[in-house]
Amino acid sequence: MAADEATEANAVGDGESAARAAFTTVEETVQRLASPGDGQDQPAERGRTVGRDGTAEDVTAAQDRAADQGTVSSADVLAALTSLRVLQEQFATWEPLLIGAARDRGASWAAIAPTLGLASRQAAERRYLRLNSHASDPDGMTGEQRVQAARDRRAGDRAVTQWARDNAAMLRRLAAQITALDDLDPGTQASADRLLHALGDGDTATLLSPLAEAGAKLEDSHPNLAGQVSDINVTTDRLRTERTARNEQAWP
Repeated sequence: MAADEATEANAVGDGESAARAAFTTVEETVQRLASPGDGQDQPAERGRTVGRDGTAEDVTAAQDRAADQGTVSSADVLAALTSLRVLQEQFATWEPLLIGAARDRGASWAAIAPTLGLASRQAAERRYLRLNSHASDPDGMTGEQRVQAARDRRAGDRAVTQWARDNAAMLRRLAAQITALDDLDPGTQASADRLLHALGDGDTATLLSPLAEAGAKLEDSHPNLAGQVSDINVTTDRLRTERTARNEQAWP
């Protein structure tokens, strides 16, 4: 674990160093282009020109001054464009990282949207899903498919949550039966204790995960209870699958 974190930290550091170098190259080139004369040698028209202080000076002196400022060649500009691409790629890596960090720390999509220059929370979420190439989706999905898959997962979760609330009495009765067992081994008892804790939550949907965990450990000692839990798992899996089927059919 420590080695993985060190590798990730090194990768981030390398990206930051490359971004700094690229930014410096772009900034210096733009500044030189914005300097008097655009950083280019001026044509030798007539024999004299007017300096910054309004006094006349030789063309040679003016050219020497331009040379001191540094001329910008096409190679310099191309190098700056290459560096700009490096920056854009780095920004594309940083943006989903920062958005994800904001979400992890409780920021809503509505709060994130204006920081990205977007008008709605839906637009912010779509942008994040398109940029986040590390999302846990099947390989080969496009940005639009990731957006649709995320929506389908949320729809599936909502369907399961609603089902659990509609069947609260049955779920609580089954959970109470499991937590009342007094012949459990230590590992199964720990799962039953977590289920008992979930019983105290006002939202019945929180029972589903600890029920599934406890049910899997009751197959040998209490097959009837384990079978009831298994039936619940089948139902919730079906609800989720029905919500995601259309998205899977759309994938090439």
